Amino acid sequence: MANEVFKALGHPLRRQVMALLRQGPKSSGELAEAFDAAWPTVTRHLNVLKDADLITAERQGTSIIYRTNTSVIEDAVTALLGMIGRDNGDDELKEAAE
Repeated sequence: MANEVFKALGHPLRRQVMALLRQGPKSSGELAEAFDAAWPTVTRHLNVLKDADLITAERQGTSIIYRTNTSVIEDAVTALLGMIGRDNGDDELKEAAE
């Protein structure tokens, strides 16, 4: 799963989508308006983010509302911190206890 997340975040437009969704849920139309790209291009990027479980999509009437999936983002951050030896401050807690 982590590989899909990092690959999905590798494209600047997808990182911009994530930044927009950090402000709150957005409809597909709101997201499309934010980019100077064709609708099929934006849709493809949204699908990559959905496939990586970074965002969720929920149909509300005729609109699709996108939201960030914070649990997957938290897991990715934990994985990154683990790569540099900083996994949730466990080492600092151990040192403080000694």
